[in-house]
Amino acid sequence: MKRFLKVVILVLLAGLSGAEPLAARTFNDKVHNLPYADNRRWHLGFSIGAYASDLRLTHNGYITPEGEEWRIDQPDYQPGFCVNGLFDLRLNSYFSLRISPGMYFGSRDISMKEVNSDARERQNIKSTFVVLPLDLKFAAQRYRNSRPYILTGVMPAFDVSKKRSDFLRMNTTDFYVSVGFGCDFYLPYFKLNPEIKFCFGLSDVLAHDRPDLVDDPQKFKFTQSLTKATSKMVVLTFYFE
Repeated sequence: MKRFLKVVILVLLAGLSGAEPLAARTFNDKVHNLPYADNRRWHLGFSIGAYASDLRLTHNGYITPEGEEWRIDQPDYQPGFCVNGLFDLRLNSYFSLRISPGMYFGSRDISMKEVNSDARERQNIKSTFVVLPLDLKFAAQRYRNSRPYILTGVMPAFDVSKKRSDFLRMNTTDFYVSVGFGCDFYLPYFKLNPEIKFCFGLSDVLAHDRPDLVDDPQKFKFTQSLTKATSKMVVLTFYFE
């Protein structure tokens, strides 16, 4: 009987000792969705997202013949909507080149305040940008069904909205440099990539030459009060590949 009990105990201990590695293997061997997706030379997709834009306005201290000094600002970020296509070219196991042409729809509320009299004006600048982002993407090693990445790139932008004779007018072209990060999530039928990107405009987007306001100095004084205006954006995008 004692021998029988010893054999039973040894068998149970052997079973328990083998059960833990089996559970660990089961925990680590999670099914990988789209296991060969990253081996393709190139692939297509699209994205939808939202962005917030801001103008950085540089004043020059201009004082009008009437003694007015105007301070101009964008009080807060303005939300917008964007849609893009996607062409992704695999360079190697970690790097890829991404082109994502699209359109950005949005507007900016500009506030103008006279320093001495506290007089105020406001203007809403609507914009429709055609953009051509070109990004270099560096992705970490895949862990199960996720793969984080960082990216940097450039983005030419062209405003195709109709211009009006308002207080301020923006140029039709701008050029951004961008940095961002995101994560590829491998779902059963496609990849979902949420991404945050920070874009910094390099160009002076303020139109200084305003022949349409030659006969209206009360509007032209706002342009005269500024040295330059540069743009920046924060973009939240969801890519589907």
